[in-house]
Amino acid sequence: MPDREFDELRRTADRHGTTVSEWVRQALRRAGKQPASGDIEQRLAAVRAGLLHSFPTGDIEVMLGEIERGYLGE
Repeated sequence: MPDREFDELRRTADRHGTTVSEWVRQALRRAGKQPASGDIEQRLAAVRAGLLHSFPTGDIEVMLGEIERGYLGE
């Protein structure tokens, strides 16, 4: 998470008088209780359309290594 976003999250938690971790837990609990939004047929159509495409991919271990190096700034 970019520092700017985390700072905003910290300010939000402070306004609610709680820690960032507790604010996130509460937000996730609230989100989990909300029904899924959007029309199921529309969502399924989007998935089906995506399956019609062939996207480049690579070995999962190579991709995970690239991601980790990106996090570490290598």
